[in-house]
Amino acid sequence: SVLFAFSETCNSSVDAIVLFYLLTVQCSRSAESRSNSLRIVGSILSPVKVYVKLDHSSPHILCVTNHLRNSELIDPIFRWKGPHGYLSSENSSVQISPAGTLIFEHFSSDLSGVYTCSLVYKLIAEQPDKRLTIKYHIYAYSDPQYYYELTAKYHAAPCNSLHNTSFGKTLLQILSKLVADLSCEVSLIKSKCHHVKMQRGGLQDEMFFTFSVMCLETEDNKLCSQRACDVPHRLNEAKNLIEKFFKREVEIRKESSEPLPEIYYIEGTLQMVWVDRCYPGYGMSAVRHPDCPECCVVCSPRSYNPSDGIHCLQCDTSLIYGATTC
Repeated sequence: SVLFAFSETCNSSVDAIVLFYLLTVQCSRSAESRSNSLRIVGSILSPVKVYVKLDHSSPHILCVTNHLRNSELIDPIFRWKGPHGYLSSENSSVQISPAGTLIFEHFSSDLSGVYTCSLVYKLIAEQPDKRLTIKYHIYAYSDPQYYYELTAKYHAAPCNSLHNTSFGKTLLQILSKLVADLSCEVSLIKSKCHHVKMQRGGLQDEMFFTFSVMCLETEDNKLCSQRACDVPHRLNEAKNLIEKFFKREVEIRKESSEPLPEIYYIEGTLQMVWVDRCYPGYGMSAVRHPDCPECCVVCSPRSYNPSDGIHCLQCDTSLIYGATTC
C-alpha cells in the first residue's frame, strides 16, 4: 500500500511519499518533544499505519489526504470514529482540533485499532458537497527491553552445603555494585548445583549460575552525553566490566600461591548473550510491521504474547489488542 505522510520538521515536500512513520526514527529520534510538530496525512487507497509510543502523545493526525493538504476547504465537517465509537474532545485522552486534527495523549494499548475520519467539504462554494473517508490503523508500540543473559560455572562446595547459597548472594551483590554507576542492575535468574563427572577424574560439584544484566532508562543527561546515556551503550559498558571481573578472578588465582578456595570460578565458562524482549501483549514482526521492524508493537486481534518473548503468536479466539492469553 502507498502511505502518504508529511513532516515539516524533516523538510519533506508536499508531494513526498513516505513509506513509514515512527516517532523515534529519522528526525525525531533525538527528541520526543518533536512529535507535537509532526503531521500525518491520510490516503484513500488504504489505511495509513501510525505507530505511537506507549504512554506518549501521538503526532497530529490530519483528516485530509496529501492531495487536499494545501487546498482551501469550504465549510468542512470532520467526524472521527474509533474502535469504541465516535470520538470527541470530552475524552481526556483525545483532542480534536476545529480543523479536524486528531491527537492522543498518554496512548495505551487499548486505544489501538482502525480510526476513520469522515470529511464533508466544498472546493467551490457553488458546488455540491464532496465526501471523503480516510482510514488510519494506529498501533501502540514500545521500545524493546534489552538485556544480557550471563551464565557462569563455579567449582562448588558439596551440593547440600549452605556455603553455595551464601556465595551466590555475595556474587550477586558484587556484580550489582559493579554496574550500579551505569544505572544497570543484575538479577539472579537461577542457580543450581550439579554433580559433574570429569573426563579425567571422579565427580565434582559445580554451581551453574544464570543472571540477567539490564540497564534502566534514565533522563539524567548531566552525567553523560546522549549516546553514552543510551541503554545499548551502557549495557555494553556493563558487559565489559563484568568480563574484566571474571578475567581478573582467574588472574588473581594464578598469581596466588595459596591453595584453591572451596568455591572458585571455572575459567572459560562465562557466556554473555544479548537478548531482546517485549512486554506481554507486544511483539516484533518485520513481516507484519515492515515500517517498524525493531519495535515491540501491540499484538493485533487473533494474536497474543503471554510472556516476555518477542513474537505475537497466532490465536483465533483472541479479539483484542494486546492480548496476553489465548
